Amino acid sequence: MLLIPAIDLKDGHCVRLKQGDMDQATVFSEDPAQMALHWLQRGARRLHLVDLNGAFAGKPKNEAAVKSIIKVVQEFAVANEIDEIPVQLGGGVRDLDTIERYLDDGITYIIIGTAAVKSPGFLHDACGAFPGHIIVGLDAKEGKVATDGWSKLSGHEVIDLAQKFEAYGVESIVYTDIGRDGMMGGVNIEATVKLAQAVKIPVIASGGLHNLADVEALCAVQDEGIEAVICGRSIYEGTIDLQSAQLRADELTNQENQQ
Repeated sequence: MLLIPAIDLKDGHCVRLKQGDMDQATVFSEDPAQMALHWLQRGARRLHLVDLNGAFAGKPKNEAAVKSIIKVVQEFAVANEIDEIPVQLGGGVRDLDTIERYLDDGITYIIIGTAAVKSPGFLHDACGAFPGHIIVGLDAKEGKVATDGWSKLSGHEVIDLAQKFEAYGVESIVYTDIGRDGMMGGVNIEATVKLAQAVKIPVIASGGLHNLADVEALCAVQDEGIEAVICGRSIYEGTIDLQSAQLRADELTNQENQQ
């Protein structure tokens, strides 16, 4: 079980939102690259970036901050003799040119959310053009997928879309329960497991992580296909220590593998 720190970008700053509300943003750092370095030093093996302005505008808005983070990640990897530290990015990706530019810059995985729901043909083309690099982001409330920075609720069922996009060739799924995101009320494990059981590709849990007990609960069901969890407000506000939580997750995973 991999713990992936989230760096949400708004106006060039690192922030956290409550339930995706741009008016409820807490600024945690004015230097996102320095924040990325902090999480790498605390043992992060992968980073999750979101261009919040881009998600609402429908085009990239924080590319300068993204590039500064990539530079720090690459320098850290070289200095510590690490082959690769994957960076995944979502928010405002609506065309193949944007994907190609981000991949050329050094992003490993592109997360397509709203565009996947509204223009499934685009997602299909992206999977064909950039195999192994496309993740689909499914943000849901009560089983229904939301779009446009969570501002609109579609009539699509999460599992139906997940199975459809799996057939397209997406690498994995980031599943966010938007009712819990930023609220630290615990991950919706039941819904996440239900989704993971319905597909063969890995699922990354997101939304609501609060404490070590949540990490342990996810580790207990990782055999269902949940490979990672995105950490946001919990690691910024200190209800989870990233380094010790990742060590605990590794310990539980090793115990499971030995059985």
